[in-house]
Amino acid sequence: MLKAIISDIHANIEAFREVLAHIDSQGIGPIVCLGDVVGYGPDPTECMALAQKLMDQGRLEVILMGNHEEAVLFGAFGFHPAAKEAIDWTRAQLKPKWFHLGGKKARWEVLRSMPLTYNDNGTLFVHGSPRDPTMEYILRSDTEDLFGEVPEKIQQIFDLVDSVCFVGHTHDPGIITQESKFHRPTEFGMRFETEPGKKYIVNVGSVGQPRDKNPNACYVTHDERAIQYHRIPYDVKKTAEKIRRIPQLDNRNADRLEQGN
Repeated sequence: MLKAIISDIHANIEAFREVLAHIDSQGIGPIVCLGDVVGYGPDPTECMALAQKLMDQGRLEVILMGNHEEAVLFGAFGFHPAAKEAIDWTRAQLKPKWFHLGGKKARWEVLRSMPLTYNDNGTLFVHGSPRDPTMEYILRSDTEDLFGEVPEKIQQIFDLVDSVCFVGHTHDPGIITQESKFHRPTEFGMRFETEPGKKYIVNVGSVGQPRDKNPNACYVTHDERAIQYHRIPYDVKKTAEKIRRIPQLDNRNADRLEQGN
């Protein structure tokens, strides 16, 4: 079955809606979200409400906890000041008071109940990495070794993977093979044919804050044969203007949307 994998929406409702519209237009089945529905962006309530609706409809199979959800729930430790301020503002938008009615409380419960990992018949889904599901980055630079060997970090991660592991977190799409080679989607024409018995680490990119110098939203689809990347245009200017109107959100997050980095 063809499955859609999305990640790092970051409270960008315009990008989220366009990606969902594209998924619908392709007739794609269940969706897995790798976390960071919130953070950085201007519409955490709207994005959480839409995610909850998709869960209720059975279209969204699971939402994993990302580091931004973790920070909203437990505190933004280790975040730089601008990101921490955005987390604190996001928490104020989402956390219910005693007098709030069911909708806000239900969204908070969705946030609290997000699992750290998800395994679907040997295919692993995490936000960051199998070693540290919310916080560890798997970077392109991690795949590089002066002597052409597989770096210890990459080997340890692959040891925790049965076949394919989907990650987000870096906002930088690409596929890492067992030989510790990082392949950008443009290198293989956006479609990567998988081989039986091989292992892959697949970064699905970001729906709401891409950082690969392409401002279009990014997500992947996957079946037993291939991984397909999709880039979806959306109204970047509208989202960026919203960010600039909210004092607690750093204007650099608006700039990043426009520049794709």
